[in-house]
Amino acid sequence: MVAPSAVPFSPDYPMPIALTEDGIAAIVRQFGEAAHRAAQAGFRVIEIHSAHGYLLHEFLSPLSNKRTDRYGGSFENRTRIVREVVQAIRQRWPEKYPLFIRISATEWTEGGFEIEDSVALARMLAPLGVDLIDCSSGGNVLGAKIPSGPGYQVKFAERVRRGAGVLTGAVGMITEPAQAEQILRIGQADLVILAREMLRNPYWPIRAAEELGQTISLPAQYLRSGAPGVPTRQPAHDAD
Repeated sequence: MVAPSAVPFSPDYPMPIALTEDGIAAIVRQFGEAAHRAAQAGFRVIEIHSAHGYLLHEFLSPLSNKRTDRYGGSFENRTRIVREVVQAIRQRWPEKYPLFIRISATEWTEGGFEIEDSVALARMLAPLGVDLIDCSSGGNVLGAKIPSGPGYQVKFAERVRRGAGVLTGAVGMITEPAQAEQILRIGQADLVILAREMLRNPYWPIRAAEELGQTISLPAQYLRSGAPGVPTRQPAHDAD
């Protein structure tokens, strides 16, 4: 297990090995290679995971990055690997396809990566080819006090959007169609990203369309499914 520095998440976690600069270069190269494989496989959007205590987030945070070389210390140095990963991916990922990146906009801990850092990072990444910043939070510090509640992270998407002039995605306990619509309508974010709510209710978009008075097209198989929220209509042909 590798990390920017030999700093375990907690006393109960294994001690990671601090990456060498050669090791960092190999990881950057592998991100680019993975993007190339994704394009070959038919994917049309990539999201880089740089949040929640994953490796790239660990480099961003002064709480987990204790390096003294060109990948640690200053904000410029701590963000270097993320910039290099974006550049490596953009060299192998078609320009016409979107590139997202998920960040923890704050670590909810004094001395950690904060919202103003996220705005500054977004300003760096947009010219390199990042199309949207997916604004989550936390995950890198044990015991961080996170005041969660409906839409509790939307303010971060709004702050990055306004401060950096980039597209953002809002996440975090967004469960109701009217709530999601409001976020978009008043310009807090450009995209609402659902995860656990879609696991709970895979037909959420259909319910949202009904509640918001929108007409959407559905495959004939869905119309015959009888699933909750799916309008029942027998197509003229056999769709099985």
